[in-house]
Amino acid sequence: MGLFRSVLPAEHLSSDTKDVVKLGIALIATMAALVLSLLIASAKTTYDTRRNQLLQVSADIMLLDRVLAHYGTETGDARALLRRSVDAAIEQFWPPNGARPVTIDRRASSIEALYDQIQRLAPQSDLQRSMQNQASTIAFDLGRTRVLLFEQLGSSIPVPFLVVLIFWLSIIFASFGLFAPRNFTVIATFFVCALSVSGAVFLILELDQSFEGLLQVSSAPLRTALAQLGQ
Repeated sequence: MGLFRSVLPAEHLSSDTKDVVKLGIALIATMAALVLSLLIASAKTTYDTRRNQLLQVSADIMLLDRVLAHYGTETGDARALLRRSVDAAIEQFWPPNGARPVTIDRRASSIEALYDQIQRLAPQSDLQRSMQNQASTIAFDLGRTRVLLFEQLGSSIPVPFLVVLIFWLSIIFASFGLFAPRNFTVIATFFVCALSVSGAVFLILELDQSFEGLLQVSSAPLRTALAQLGQ
């Protein structure tokens, strides 16, 4: 930390110079705090959106299964397809061995096949016709939510934001070494500050990658829905 101070001439360490440097660093620190809070809010919003979409999908799956069950035994194949699609989605997004989620082909959708099966049903009564219409609507909503979920799988954090933020933080910590004394308390303080800021950046990246890492969106809603299918 004293490296910067040792290479500077004495006149560059005057009280007036210190005041100017402190003002500049205060401006950078303010901007860094604003960008950091913005990124945290953006990452948290993305995480909550994906979690809410997953809850909506789980509720629609259970509701669709019950509507198909009320239609009659003719929907057995459609209900089996629904169960297979949920099971496959769980394995893709949350692999059992903890590996990174596999790349999913967005064009291949079992929801489309399920929708086609529902449309091919031949209702024999007004009740069955009503159940078919409801099932078609729910399946359509499932497909739409699926598209939205896939569109948000990528990172929502602009890389330039992170680069600029890290650059600003580096400047702030480098400036500390200009005037800070060399003792254990100062070193420990800088270490704790650096660890705290790094933790905030880590939190941003974890929230942004909702289906991997430590802060994953829970698969419990989908697993609960899977357990109730076919009952």
